[in-house]
Amino acid sequence: MKNKKNTAVIAGLVFIVMVAIILAVNAAGAGNFTGTFWALVPPLVAIALALITKEAYSSLFMGVILGAIMAGGCSFYGTIDMVTVDGLSTSVADNAGILIFLVILGTIVALVNKSGASRSFGKWAETHIKTKTGAALATFLLGVLIFIDDYFNCLTVGSVMAPVTDSKKISRVKLAYLIDATAAPVCMIAPISSWAAAVSGCVDSEKYSGIELFVRAIPYNFYSILTLVFIITLSILNFDYGKMRKFERRAENGGDLGALKLSDEEERTLRVDGPETPNKGKLIDLILPIITLIVLCVWGLLHNGFQSIGEGTFIEAFSETDAYVGLPWGSILALVIIIIYMVVRKVMTFEEAMECLPKGFIAMVPAITILTLATSLKSMTNALDASAFVDAAMSGAQGLQWLLPAIVFVVACLVSFATGTSWGTFGILIPIVSAIFPESSHLFFVGISACLAGAVCGDHCSPISDTTIMSSAGAHCNHINHVETQLPYALTVAAVSFVCYILAGVLNNANMTWVSIPVGVILTVAVLFFIKARTVNQAENDV
Repeated sequence: MKNKKNTAVIAGLVFIVMVAIILAVNAAGAGNFTGTFWALVPPLVAIALALITKEAYSSLFMGVILGAIMAGGCSFYGTIDMVTVDGLSTSVADNAGILIFLVILGTIVALVNKSGASRSFGKWAETHIKTKTGAALATFLLGVLIFIDDYFNCLTVGSVMAPVTDSKKISRVKLAYLIDATAAPVCMIAPISSWAAAVSGCVDSEKYSGIELFVRAIPYNFYSILTLVFIITLSILNFDYGKMRKFERRAENGGDLGALKLSDEEERTLRVDGPETPNKGKLIDLILPIITLIVLCVWGLLHNGFQSIGEGTFIEAFSETDAYVGLPWGSILALVIIIIYMVVRKVMTFEEAMECLPKGFIAMVPAITILTLATSLKSMTNALDASAFVDAAMSGAQGLQWLLPAIVFVVACLVSFATGTSWGTFGILIPIVSAIFPESSHLFFVGISACLAGAVCGDHCSPISDTTIMSSAGAHCNHINHVETQLPYALTVAAVSFVCYILAGVLNNANMTWVSIPVGVILTVAVLFFIKARTVNQAENDV
């Protein structure tokens, strides 16, 4: 309790000092915060406070306040207007589709658990998945298969695989990492995904279409590719390091798995292994709802895309789709069909199905709150024109052509980490990268891929990232614990990726750059073997 009070005092002092500094700078006549490093100060302060206090809500809100003070001209009414109108209200309005999707997905999870289907799946998994490695690889495989959208991936994989990983004593923060490390990387190397559509929309090239550029950049998206290699190797070697090791050892020794605590009422309806009383749900009652949800969400994305383009191919439709519209469309239809199916199958009554609606909303309140605050913080960053500062910083590095891909990767990591958005990061950087690299150069594709890879990496590391938030929600674990345990893993892959981008820049040849890929795979595996050896030696010394 005393430590919590101390961290709260520290957080309060940091916030007060930052407000005082901002007001002092403004009073001194140097209060033009727009387009300067000050634009990144609010998210950086929010991240620092979140890591210090282990509490996301107040940290994000303090970041929003700091950004609003600067964007509002350091006036009281301007600050309040920025927080309420440009921040919270705009955040809810802009994310209404995803918020609806979250509530519907939470309801579907509650329906499946209420029916007893999750318990049936858990029993099936105990028979067919024998080991901890098998459970981790099964989670990874499901994440790879759901490549359409990262939000959809995070929440679906978490709800389906939690009974399996729990039975094999895998902690919830490890499950959150497995979810997070497959969601964005897989979407970033899948030509048919909401991410491919987002990247295509940021491209303004006379020579290449958006989807063509995306596809040609895939082989050099080292962070995304090597993250998948990292997960497979880590699962096969069956070890962990950093803070993750502590959580895993606790889980293996029969301790707390790290799932968020539920109220008694929530526990009865949302527990991952099904209700305490036997129900009629079978394995098919889990499989059919999930398939229905996937099919209809894909249909919703395609339908929205075709509405935008009129006529064209599926790839063109995906390149123009709006996930904030398509996912709610598909999930609403899926929810109606799943309720009808459950009632007709007599696994639950209509009244019991309706009880799951508010339960699904309650389960998603933490994720919705953090997402709303994080998006509000991004609005403050946009209002302060952080992209202008990044553009100015990048323009000074054009003389180091061979090092530019690695520099782009690092800059994208930092911007994504500070702003908490992959899409916003490549939206800022792709036009800059296109101006730095001539389209006739092979480094043009390497530079674009470095931008995309860095955006994913920073997104993984950032506690204010929407994908990180969704992963915590999907695994139903403490958000800050997920961030802290995932960070060493993400940084390990980032370091190897940085080396690969240097190598790609040095080679600078279409016939030779591919060498960076096998080199990266070998380095990733070698680093994990080295870390495992160090971890084992440390454990023996501790004994």
